[in-house]
Amino acid sequence: MNNRQKQTLVRILVSAVLLAVLHFLPLDGVWGGWLKPALYLIPYIIVGYDILRKAWKGIVNRQPLDECLLMAVATVGAFVLGILKTGDYVEAVAVMVFYQTGELFQSVAVGKSRRSISDLMDIRPDTANLVSEDGTAEEVSPEDVPVGSVIQVDPGEKVPLDGVILSGNSTLNTAALTGESQPFDVGEGDRVLSGSVNLTGVLRVRTTCEADESTASRILELVENASSRKSRSEAFISRFARIYTPAVVIAAAAMGVLAPLFLLLIGRDPMWMEWLMRALTFLVISCPCALVISIPLTFFAAIGRASANGILVKGSNYLEMLADAGIVAFDKTGTVTEGAFEVVGVHHASIDEDELRMIAALAESHSSHPISQSLRRAVPGDLDAARVTDVTEHAGEGVTAVVDGIPVAVGNGRLMDRLGIEYKACHEVGTVVHVARDGSFVGHILIADRVKPTSREAVDGMRAAGVHRAVMLTGDRPEAAKVIADQLGITEVKAGLLPADKVSAVEQLLAEKRGNETVAFVGDGLNDAPVLMRADVGIAMGALGSDAAIEAADVVLMDDNPAKIPKAISLARRCMRIVRENIVLAIGVKLICLILSALGLGSMWLAIFADVGVMVLAVLNAIRV
Repeated sequence: MNNRQKQTLVRILVSAVLLAVLHFLPLDGVWGGWLKPALYLIPYIIVGYDILRKAWKGIVNRQPLDECLLMAVATVGAFVLGILKTGDYVEAVAVMVFYQTGELFQSVAVGKSRRSISDLMDIRPDTANLVSEDGTAEEVSPEDVPVGSVIQVDPGEKVPLDGVILSGNSTLNTAALTGESQPFDVGEGDRVLSGSVNLTGVLRVRTTCEADESTASRILELVENASSRKSRSEAFISRFARIYTPAVVIAAAAMGVLAPLFLLLIGRDPMWMEWLMRALTFLVISCPCALVISIPLTFFAAIGRASANGILVKGSNYLEMLADAGIVAFDKTGTVTEGAFEVVGVHHASIDEDELRMIAALAESHSSHPISQSLRRAVPGDLDAARVTDVTEHAGEGVTAVVDGIPVAVGNGRLMDRLGIEYKACHEVGTVVHVARDGSFVGHILIADRVKPTSREAVDGMRAAGVHRAVMLTGDRPEAAKVIADQLGITEVKAGLLPADKVSAVEQLLAEKRGNETVAFVGDGLNDAPVLMRADVGIAMGALGSDAAIEAADVVLMDDNPAKIPKAISLARRCMRIVRENIVLAIGVKLICLILSALGLGSMWLAIFADVGVMVLAVLNAIRV
């Protein structure tokens, strides 16, 4: 609890104790009956002075129709009734005590849901160690570090700015950014993101952006702005409260004045005090606290929970749309696959497989082609370039070279055909690199894009969460796309698509969706920006540090784990289920209690339950998310 909450708790406890003591004291008739209300006024003022002050400010600012005015009118009216007729002041004080208890409970619940947001705010350090030309480090504000400067990050410190490591090796913890606790090793040339925690070695980093453009700053801005994008449910509650509060005030006034006048006109006892008590009870019951508090609290708690798991939701409206996702379309490369081609097999080798890979890597060692890089990564250690001479690149076919004094050819079938070398075809999908040595075929190497380990889990998880269609949209060849889709259990595949074709495919899915369901698209956030913006919900995955992703997407997954997609959908659906439960609970109980109050069957204690009790239940339900 903060200091303000502790002060409120003390006021509640003091007032409750005084109320209990006064209730058992024989005060009737003492000092002409004025001592009793005067004494009861003490705990009432202690616990409720701030509510009375807020109600008065609302009247002065011409915005009186809120719960503070309703509570003030109801409790002051109950005091007046006690003085004029009933002599009972317990209910008036008790209503204010229980109302403040509910408010305190709600404040603590909001503080709890804010905790993950507050923790997130700590990812951006207040200082950076700027390295000067003589090599010394000076502590400055990150805002004062120009782009291209060198900063030093010591063990245990947070990285203040995005950059590239110039020197040093260390282990970084990115849990605050991605929600994943697994640290990873970095070294010279690796990129580091602000908000990461340096665990071991000293790093010298050249900055690549200013402080307000760093990853940590963009994440904080994204989360801070999330509350400004209201969901349909929150908009409904706002509209409902604007109409509901004046309506119940008018209804209570009519109950307290018009009903007795009508009885008087027809010649019956108007029962002024009884009808006034009914009107005051009606006012307490009518407070829309449970709705006004619990619905935004539910969304806030869900957004905070998602952020703690490395899922950034730009607003509660997108959370609501994500909860309705019935169709999810995927990009392939970089989304459900690693996006980096690598050797996945060696076939028909007539020599040792390690030797075959070494020959191919050496022959391709002078090329910058992605296939060449994949071959080099398949061989451990550094390559001895002195072993390679007479390298000739054949555009669109491969290379020929002399390795260890023996001519070799590494390339596709066209190169083998042109050289008159017989080779064996590969029946698996991927890029096939044939290898010949001294004019004879010695085997081929298959290079392909690997499926991410959690991609199948992600697809199965989405189906379990209620997504009835999973569609892969890719620019890759149909046969390659089908292989990946089969591994993931996806039956709908649209391959060979350009970015504009993907937009058209998503528009077709939008036309085919059922009822209120939405279409979500998951992409890597760089070349999929048009599709991310066109879908009902755009999810950029593995887009940490990507301006294009954060700008285009509605939901940003801060690492490369596809399994977070069903987690986000499940969280959104749970959030909406709790929102609907609270709406039904709050409105249903209030309507029943309002009817009972109007019929004279409800007391101020019923009003306390209908207001404070329902609010506590709704808040408890909200923080379950």
